Amino acid sequence: MKENRKTLRIGFAPTRRVLTTPKAFNADEALRIKKEVEEYVKKFQDVEWVNLDSINKEGLLFQVSDVNAASELFKNKKVDAVFFPFCNFGSEEAVAKMAREVGKPVLVWGPRDEAPDENGDRLRDAQCGMFALTKVLQQFGVKYTYISNCWMADEKFDIGFENFLGAVSIVKALNHLRIGQIGVRPDAFWSVKANERELMEKFGIEIHPITLATLDEMLKINLTENNHLVREEVDSLKVRFPKNKYSEDIWTKMANLKLTIKKWCEDNHLSAVSSECWKPMATVAGISVCFTFSELTGEGIPVVCESDIHGAVSSVIAAAAARYSSATFLADLTIRHPVNDNAELLWHCGVFPRVLSDDPDAEIELHFNRKTAAVGQWELKHDDITVVRFDGGNGKYSCLFGHGRGVDGPKTFGTYLWAEFDNWPLWERRFMEGPYIHHCVGVYGKMAPRIWEACKYIPELEADPVKPDEREIRDFLM
Repeated sequence: MKENRKTLRIGFAPTRRVLTTPKAFNADEALRIKKEVEEYVKKFQDVEWVNLDSINKEGLLFQVSDVNAASELFKNKKVDAVFFPFCNFGSEEAVAKMAREVGKPVLVWGPRDEAPDENGDRLRDAQCGMFALTKVLQQFGVKYTYISNCWMADEKFDIGFENFLGAVSIVKALNHLRIGQIGVRPDAFWSVKANERELMEKFGIEIHPITLATLDEMLKINLTENNHLVREEVDSLKVRFPKNKYSEDIWTKMANLKLTIKKWCEDNHLSAVSSECWKPMATVAGISVCFTFSELTGEGIPVVCESDIHGAVSSVIAAAAARYSSATFLADLTIRHPVNDNAELLWHCGVFPRVLSDDPDAEIELHFNRKTAAVGQWELKHDDITVVRFDGGNGKYSCLFGHGRGVDGPKTFGTYLWAEFDNWPLWERRFMEGPYIHHCVGVYGKMAPRIWEACKYIPELEADPVKPDEREIRDFLM
């Protein structure tokens, strides 16, 4: 796993205009705003800040001569993004040059100005400066995010800032992404074919494959070298699932497979896994692997079945959008709800993480088809979800995403969630006509604005929001 994936390092580069007067573009007022903003943003979780206090005595970007030193500071500190708060009109030239030089996602915002005083004087004109800057950023070819000119205490600022952090988290997660591949795709599943060379060339995504024979050897080694850890995992499974009376051998195979894959991911810095899961895998593992995959996914290592590499990428995008606050789940789009025309069954054999269910009777069962242990048997909790699918074809890639919510529906086997959408026929058409298949990834929360914003920073990836009106997603960013 990548180290410190949750924490984002953000460059803090407040700006003022170099032209100062006793009133307009007042330097002391800009410094006051800088200090207030810097203190306020400390409340956001899992963020490390790098400021400009070592560049000049104000810690403000206001002269072009500071751009090189400030840019080198941020690059040396390996910031994941840069935040440019406008403490007055700002320096459009210095900010644009620095944004281009650092080459990371950019957030632009400035607080609303108070009313002119009794003489009609104004101290800042922050919004005016942002209008100027964004034009220059476009001239420089710099992608950027902005939050509407609002008061710092306005809810819009917090929402916009969290959305930006989610977008940056996605960009960071896809940077040098490594996905493990166990075995090959099932012969019948042509729909999960992926172009490994294109993924590398376009997105820098590396695939790290092993054969089932290699996995078999790894399982034997782990059972010998880490037997005490396997025994601890067996004891944990028995406590969490006390109703199941599997043999000691079955419990051991579940625990050993989980710990072997987990160690392989840690040793090779893998963020997700795409795996064979049909009969050859069951033969090597000695069990049905669905439940074990669900355990790993619930612990933050998405393991997707049926050798769906694009599903693994989708899982990474979804988890990063949520800033790792929720596990993900890979689902089949299976059948429409029998009475609700806007609801669909999100289902898979038994790979949805147990941590996403609030069913007190949730248990693991025999596989519905193979009649071997073990698969999950539970419904996921009813709450807001975001559905994500990264996919492509003919050299073009896009990311489909949008919001739904869990609703009541008939019980079925395996792991499942009946999800309602604003307009399911629109979703169905998008899946049918886009480069997508019947697999999608779910994550709890409304993450569409974050994914929308992230796509602008990822070359060759087109945002494909499923909304009757795309402005509804943009409104979340305002």
